[in-house]
Amino acid sequence: MKTAHRLFELLPLQLQQYNLEVCLADKKDGKWRKYSTQQVIEKSTQLSFGLLSKGISAGDKIAIISENRTEWNFADVAIQQIGAISVPMYPTISEDDYAFIFEHSETKLVFVSSEEIYKKAKNGASKANLDLPIYIFDESKLTEHWSSLLENGSEDQKKEMEMRQAQINELDLVTIIYTSGTTGRPKGVMLNHKNIISNATAVSERAEYTNGHDRVLSFLPLCHIFERTAIYFYFQLGLSIHYAESLETISENLQEIKPHGFNTVPRLIEKIYDKIIDKGFALSGIKKQLFFWAVNLGLKYNPDQSMGFVYDTKLSIARKLIFSKWQAALGGNVKHIIVGASAIQPRLKRVFWAADIKILEGYGLTETSPGISIGLPDPAQAKLDYVGPLLTDVQVKIADDGEILVKGPNVMMGYYKDQQKTDETIVDGWFHTGDIGELTPDNFLRITDRKKEMFKTSGGKYIAPQVMENKLKESVLIEQVMIIGENRKFPAALIVPNLDAVKNWAERHNLDKNDPDIINNPEVRNKFQSEIELTNQSFGHWEQVKKFEVLNDQWGIASGELTPTLKLKRRVIKEKYTNLIEKIYAV
Repeated sequence: MKTAHRLFELLPLQLQQYNLEVCLADKKDGKWRKYSTQQVIEKSTQLSFGLLSKGISAGDKIAIISENRTEWNFADVAIQQIGAISVPMYPTISEDDYAFIFEHSETKLVFVSSEEIYKKAKNGASKANLDLPIYIFDESKLTEHWSSLLENGSEDQKKEMEMRQAQINELDLVTIIYTSGTTGRPKGVMLNHKNIISNATAVSERAEYTNGHDRVLSFLPLCHIFERTAIYFYFQLGLSIHYAESLETISENLQEIKPHGFNTVPRLIEKIYDKIIDKGFALSGIKKQLFFWAVNLGLKYNPDQSMGFVYDTKLSIARKLIFSKWQAALGGNVKHIIVGASAIQPRLKRVFWAADIKILEGYGLTETSPGISIGLPDPAQAKLDYVGPLLTDVQVKIADDGEILVKGPNVMMGYYKDQQKTDETIVDGWFHTGDIGELTPDNFLRITDRKKEMFKTSGGKYIAPQVMENKLKESVLIEQVMIIGENRKFPAALIVPNLDAVKNWAERHNLDKNDPDIINNPEVRNKFQSEIELTNQSFGHWEQVKKFEVLNDQWGIASGELTPTLKLKRRVIKEKYTNLIEKIYAV
């Protein structure tokens, strides 16, 4: 079977092998817009000709700032086909970040999805003293619609595009993805065709999809390499890609599309689980007993171990009576879910596997395109405490201090315009991940913490915050939590409560759930204290949380505490709660 070596070859290969009626689909004004493989190729090619007409040269940088939608892919493929470089950006970042990236990347043209983003991009360009042409995907009178660029192409243009494509090598730069650095200024990760295609191919080897038939739902940001590489392996396998309307409509879209799989981040799996548990608490009598009997059974599950005849019999009953409803809530067809971007609680993997919903945890970074390892769908090789075996052609070694070092075709070309940072990160061909881990003789990888997030207490003891945070989030009452205590006497916790769960708990214990100050109710405080004490049993004395504060705030992307992939912005949170942190350690 012929394989692609450059990203723009993926769709023509899909046309030859599968010729899908629905290659891409999204929802607009309540109706699904569907595009066949042929139509996606045609739209992208017409857009390529339009970019040629605007004088876009090979190597020019073009920004895409948009939520997930079909036009994102049209622009992406159109840029690739003429040897230009895409610069995808989060719609949620600030005007100052837009200004920096436009200037740093030397952006020549911008695609945006909406008027709101157009205004931010326009202001960002102005701050950078740039007069950039900006094209919009939505209908708008503010600027030119993207469709104004669509052209059928003259004979000269067709020859020009063929010539450019013939000159593109698999090792040529195809995209620059800006990822936040410790200084606060984004770093431009340079990835070539081989980086991404090798990774997409390696990940597709782990999938259980039926090529040319299955459907997937996509909702993680396409500007993040996790979902973007996934889109390319969906292209490879001939899967129909449907973009969710928003994070808020995922449940509805799952029922509409009934996908065979999707990618997500741990926080969304946690939210799904918390909602399921809330529904369990709302039951009564034998139904409630059966529900929690099934959940507790699932939390003990190890797919790669023999659980015994009695356990297997009980699990079979639980799957019929309880877990089948979990599958139905995801559309009823899900074969597996790939989870990445941060660590997921092992207990969640256990209970979902018990429900016959396979969670395949992946590990990687933008700099590794992104995959380094990913779990296997074969129960006999599940090993839920690991992030799977290494991907094909990816090498890992563990440094003396425990840091994970990576070498392979997936490792980035370097940071754009920053040779010093590149040389600090890639040493003797090995990329330094900044993560701490362990590698088994059969190449299964376990992540223990972020090297940069680990800290010492004033007593000189190391604290691995992410491990503790994941354990604390096993409490249904805790929405988010951050462990603090660097150079302090002891670890403490800033807790964002799951208010719905707190109110449900209060109601079950005859408290006024509508009390606006419910989180400061003494009984509620005592409940949080007992949850902390329960978690502390899993850790050494020096690691145990001695004090905590339950916050009235909710952390989000827009308010600045979370990244677009829902990871904690630790520096931002510390700065925001400086006074509260000082209060915790005042005594």
